[in-house]
Amino acid sequence: MLEVIPADATEEIALARSIDFARLPRHVAIIMDGNGRWARQRHKRRIDGHRAGTVSVREVVETAARVGIEVLTLYAFSVENWKRPKREISALMALLRRYLTAELATLIRSNVRLRLLGRLSELPRDVQAGLEDAMASTRQCTGLTLNVALNYGGRTEIVDAVRGLLAAMSLDGRAPESIDEAALATHLYTAGQPDPDLLIRTSGELRVSNFLLWQIAYAEIWVGEVLWPDFRRRHFLEALRDYQGRERRYGGLASPQ
Repeated sequence: MLEVIPADATEEIALARSIDFARLPRHVAIIMDGNGRWARQRHKRRIDGHRAGTVSVREVVETAARVGIEVLTLYAFSVENWKRPKREISALMALLRRYLTAELATLIRSNVRLRLLGRLSELPRDVQAGLEDAMASTRQCTGLTLNVALNYGGRTEIVDAVRGLLAAMSLDGRAPESIDEAALATHLYTAGQPDPDLLIRTSGELRVSNFLLWQIAYAEIWVGEVLWPDFRRRHFLEALRDYQGRERRYGGLASPQ
């Protein structure tokens, strides 16, 4: 009896075959938008949308690790998100703690290194402890670097980078004229990592939402209509294929992929 291959699986196979895995973006960043809208459409609570979104996180991290992406950055919680109802914030933090506990072994097994982008010290103590433990446990992993942007804002990051640079200059006596882009970049949360080549945003919204403002200066942007809880491997592959069909110019001539 012939095995029937599901349509989604057939589509994924075709997508995978259309991608040149020798020309992947080194760094992919994702604005995971649409959890609340997904829940509202189903007459559920907002936290149900966030919970459903963790399935998408798991699938995208697994896919990025398998295909050989170097860095994946996920926008999980912004500095502006503290304005949300306290009950929702508490539920989000509880969900994060459960995610770290449930996924840590999988991250280690997949050789994924976890890093935090944002102001860790302003998070609840138990969340800080869970993140520090997870980062320590994956520190020796050499595959995908998974950045979780948590209590993060692009402007806040630049402010923190300027503070760090000025503190360093006060110690070594450098003149203001010595400041250049490279010097400031060494104090960003992503110091030592390549800038994002591809920025993905779900839910069809056309804005960057204070995310990696310095780093995405020349990133290619892919916006999908799908809400984050419905985002799956095939959508990620679609974004990769679209990226490979573009010419990157960096303000000048096209740069070959």
